[in-house]
Amino acid sequence: MNFRPYQTTDKASTLNLILSIQQDEFRVAITAEDQPDLHNISDFYQSGTGNFWVATHDEKVIGTIALLDIGHQQVALRKMFVAKAFRGSGHNQKSVGQNKGVAQSLLDQCHQWAADQGVTDIYLGTIDIYRAAMRFYEKNGYRQINKSALPIKFPLIAVDNVFYHRPM
Repeated sequence: MNFRPYQTTDKASTLNLILSIQQDEFRVAITAEDQPDLHNISDFYQSGTGNFWVATHDEKVIGTIALLDIGHQQVALRKMFVAKAFRGSGHNQKSVGQNKGVAQSLLDQCHQWAADQGVTDIYLGTIDIYRAAMRFYEKNGYRQINKSALPIKFPLIAVDNVFYHRPM
């Protein structure tokens, strides 16, 4: 298992992972065209206090997470997706020698990056059908907030209907 910043060679694998989870697994009505950030990840995410990471196993992208710089030392956590076979802390993690899950490792990397960059607040939007993700965020110190409490520059995605905040 490897965790590293996104590289342009990861584009196809990253897009396939995200779309398969959104469309096939959760039946979310969203396309690649609805997510222009996925077409130029480096320029969109990897600037300022933002970044985009991938988790790989056998050279294949199995997880993603991003922080988008929205100004005022605040970031939006976006594109957190982990392939189904690598979720949780079950036997799949142990079989590849991990002490903690892929999602936790990706989130820990984001939190460390944010702290190192002097970020004061992390915000995120998600969909209420991602119940396990919501529990995961809450376990990691995120608190649900009203949409009206989001910063002005928070990038809204049409399908998101639950929002969270975590001070750093």
